[in-house]
Amino acid sequence: MSERASSADHWFADSVRRLIKSQVPFSRLHLRYERFIIRTPIRTPTRNPDMKIHEYQAKTILAKYGVAVPRGEMALTRAEAEKAAHRLFEEGAKGVVVKAQIHAGGRGKGGGVKIAKNLEEAKQWADKILGMRLVTHQTGPEGKIVQRLLIEETLPIERELYLGIVVDRATARPVFMASAAGGMEIEEVAAKDPKAIIKEAIDPTIGFQPFHARKLAFGLGLKGSQINEAVKLMTGLYRAFVDTDASLCEINPFITTTDGRVFALDAKFGFDDNALYRHKDLKELRDISEEDPLEVEASKYNLNYIKLDGNIACLVNGAGLAMATMDIIKYAGGSPANFLDVGGGANAEQIGHAFEILLSDKNVKAILINIFGGILRVDTLADGVVQAAKATNLKLPLVLRLEGTNVEQGREILKNSGLNFQVAETMKDAAEKVVAAAGGR
Repeated sequence: MSERASSADHWFADSVRRLIKSQVPFSRLHLRYERFIIRTPIRTPTRNPDMKIHEYQAKTILAKYGVAVPRGEMALTRAEAEKAAHRLFEEGAKGVVVKAQIHAGGRGKGGGVKIAKNLEEAKQWADKILGMRLVTHQTGPEGKIVQRLLIEETLPIERELYLGIVVDRATARPVFMASAAGGMEIEEVAAKDPKAIIKEAIDPTIGFQPFHARKLAFGLGLKGSQINEAVKLMTGLYRAFVDTDASLCEINPFITTTDGRVFALDAKFGFDDNALYRHKDLKELRDISEEDPLEVEASKYNLNYIKLDGNIACLVNGAGLAMATMDIIKYAGGSPANFLDVGGGANAEQIGHAFEILLSDKNVKAILINIFGGILRVDTLADGVVQAAKATNLKLPLVLRLEGTNVEQGREILKNSGLNFQVAETMKDAAEKVVAAAGGR
């Protein structure tokens, strides 16, 4: 699969992880776009989520487009953090903010954002935050290790607002949204008061115009003296969104200050990885330490893998079949450990790498292979399974359900392999067998 292959929205993996714990069948769901409250049919999870970047990187991009951001520097060590804070205080900052840089929201609530009134406090907070395991509602209980800090000047905040842009796939248009309720989760705002979200659909043929920005600015209740600056900021945000092929641009909070200025106090970007082939500069911003190691490994072999929390590994060809496989495992009382679509053109080598990745998950107690042979013939899959099982010295229970092109040849290969497989006739039979093998009901 090329770099231009389609990929999941960054929210998909998080949504799947939550839903897999419930009894709700995936195939009947319409997922709410986690950030932007636009009802969208389920999209196929594929090899990488849309690429995320850190806050300090997002602000660097925005600054190039004339978006006002606070002065600040990224720091990898306490010494760098101290130097950055010292420079800001020397330049007249009244205080500095020490911000953990991880790919997750809720950093402040988790203790990853602290205000320092002087250099000594800045050093203390940098010491405490750098290297900490930061747990937020988006990281899950395992949290993330903080490896970078953003040291930034404080500003005299008057109001905290919200700005965001996303592609509405139903209308095939970008939607620019704003809310006077900034500094908090936009999902909560929409749930409590949907009218608090102002939306402006943008016709791509004419783009984002000043009248769009003024409409949003007036809707936010900005003062007359702030309107022009807000129009400039919103226009820059939209240009950045389009020029970088972003799937998400969000400023939360977008603030006004007591001296009449406007700033992007926080920033988030997600980039459509279908378009990264034409943005080599953006690809260099990728921080794989923020991504799941198994998902990173799978991406090297063009395997469509998303790690979940269960104990039954799944290897399937075709995203729809993979979703149905997860459904039926849940119905049988089990819990999938992953989504893995090897695609229609997988070869024995890729099957081998897929096995290695599945077995790297220590939670896995059994494996289900569900293949409908088409482009990927069943005998090719069987060859790959036998080679991988022998190479990895497979000890876990393995259940296979095989149909399609060359299925009889595939079954014969498995029969003659000398390995201990269970072959199921139907998906229901396969799910029941693998759940029992994993120690379920």
